[in-house]
Parts: sequence; structure tokens; C-alpha cells
Amino acid sequence: LREPLDQVERKIRTMPTDPARVRRTDPGNPDLCPVWQFHMVYSDDATRRWVREGCTSAGIGCLDCKQPVIDAIRAELTPIHERAEQFEKDPATVRNVIEEGCEQAREVARETLAEVREAMGLNYK
Repeated sequence: LREPLDQVERKIRTMPTDPARVRRTDPGNPDLCPVWQFHMVYSDDATRRWVREGCTSAGIGCLDCKQPVIDAIRAELTPIHERAEQFEKDPATVRNVIEEGCEQAREVARETLAEVREAMGLNYK
């Protein structure tokens, strides 16, 4: 999630595709292409239809097919990167969040242990 976007893009661009599609003019089969699984997650119906039609007819190349996936993943990761950058710039906020979370967890644990002691008859008050 925190990997630089240019590295994510490079990895997608170099992903293997349908092994039977050796040349740009060879028709492909999206069901045999690992990039298609990303389209199932990140692309809308219209884009999936465009990819399926373009791939099976050799109307688009594999890099053309990968671009909508790259764009969608960039759109999803950008807010995560921006949020992480804010926390990196302000470690005091991170420490405060952790401290507050620890205190809340301690309170829940105290209540749970009190219930367990009561249920087991170990309440010696």
C-alpha cells in the first residue's frame, strides 16, 4: 500500500499476460490473463467489455489493457499515500492515537476481566 506509485505502475506494466498472445496482432483470451483479474476488481462493466472485445479481436495491445488498471490503482492508492504522509510529518499525533487506543483497550480488558472473575466466582471484594 505504501509502495511508490511509479513502482506499482512498473510492476503492472511488466506483468505477464495471456501466454498465447505473443504478438500484438494475436488475439488473446482475457480468462487466461492475470491482468483480467485486476479488471474484475478495479474496472467497471464498460471497461471490461472494451478490454474483452479488444483483447479477443487483437484490437488493443496488452499495455492498452493494463492502463485502466494502473489508473484505478493509482486513484485508490493516492489518498492512502497522502494520509500516510501526514502521519509521517507528525509523529506526535501517531503517538497520541496509540496512547488513546491503548487506554481504551485497557478499559475494555478491565471490564472483561471483571466479568470473567464474576463468572468464575473469583470476585473477592
